[in-house]
Amino acid sequence: MATSVELLESQPAWAPPAAKPLEEAVWQAWLSKGRAQDQRNRAARIRIVKWAGIAGLLAAAGLWFHPAAAASVTDLSKYRNFQFGTDLPTVAKQADTNPSQAKVIHTRPALIQELAWRPQTRGVSSQPEAAKEVVFSFYGGELFRIVVAYDRYETEGLTAGDFVDAISASYGPGAKPAAPAEVATGSYGDREEILAQWQDSQYRFDLIRSSYGPTFRLVGVMKRLEAPAQAATLEAKRLDDQEAPQRDAARLASGQEAANAKLEKARLVNKPKFRP
Repeated sequence: MATSVELLESQPAWAPPAAKPLEEAVWQAWLSKGRAQDQRNRAARIRIVKWAGIAGLLAAAGLWFHPAAAASVTDLSKYRNFQFGTDLPTVAKQADTNPSQAKVIHTRPALIQELAWRPQTRGVSSQPEAAKEVVFSFYGGELFRIVVAYDRYETEGLTAGDFVDAISASYGPGAKPAAPAEVATGSYGDREEILAQWQDSQYRFDLIRSSYGPTFRLVGVMKRLEAPAQAATLEAKRLDDQEAPQRDAARLASGQEAANAKLEKARLVNKPKFRP
């Protein structure tokens, strides 16, 4: 019996086999695979952001429908549901705003007004709104110009080609100016360039890029009223400059009269109670 106990005690204890070190080549291959996956994930995120911006631009132009149907649409007479030639009350109603908010730019030789509208997205699932502000201009009560200013953050990362493609989905293929077409310098000294145009015999849309930002604008005009509106604006400025001295003199005289009236009123109050 003692012998059996000795044999059991003499057996070595079991131990797990020693782990083999991971080979360097396998480790490097694993690291390389992880880096490649990270790059693919990053590229996918960039594509998602870019297409989300394009979707917002399409929504801003009212073009979120099947591409095949969009390709055949070439109606340049409107932007979204706003029709050129429409009167101010109708446009204000469509924009869900008050016509009294319109600003009078000139009253002579023709009435020129502007109505600003900031589109707002509705609903949680709505596409992002790329149009930051839309300004409607009226000549003699008719809508003749629409200026769409795009939000630089909602369109961040979009190229000029992305804008052209999205707008072409509504208005057909855009035409690139034969020569670099620059418009007037902006109010802050930034230069503006026409990147593409969509036009027919009655209407025209210009995609304009400003060097500040850069930012993009879509400007639509009704050709029939474009020249008369420009002529009226120039004539209004000429009349304003011509009459500026008379207006300044009248303003000074009015100010002096108001000051004299104020003094006389104070005199009537203070004179009876004055004691030397």
